[in-house]
Amino acid sequence: KKELLLTDEFRLGIRMTKFPGGGLKFGEGTIDCLRREIMEEIGQDIEIVRHFYTTDYFRPTMHLKTTQQLISIYYCVKLLNPNTLKVSDKPFDFKDKEGAQSFRWVSLERINEKDLTFPIDKHVLQLLKAENRDLPR
Repeated sequence: KKELLLTDEFRLGIRMTKFPGGGLKFGEGTIDCLRREIMEEIGQDIEIVRHFYTTDYFRPTMHLKTTQQLISIYYCVKLLNPNTLKVSDKPFDFKDKEGAQSFRWVSLERINEKDLTFPIDKHVLQLLKAENRDLPR
């Protein structure tokens, strides 16, 4: 079963749907960051299956200062306890307030680029569909 975990969030007054993730802290390695962010957002550890994609071009962002650059790194991971994750069947299953967040599983076959907010996530979705490998759940 090929499914992707998405997060629906309300941040900076905007509703957004994206892949779970966050920012790298100074001095932190990418794997440590991945594990920390998943633990903070989802509350469980993961098995890292493999690196999937890293941006190799400049991507401007509205969330950083003009002197900072966004680099996106994507991994395929497996949740060690997927049944303990509280998920919703519908997008934005919360009241719009700053920091609100919900998770949902979406079939790789059913998801479309229009379902995602950010251009980089749309690009990664294209790559996932093109590759069409079995993804861990």
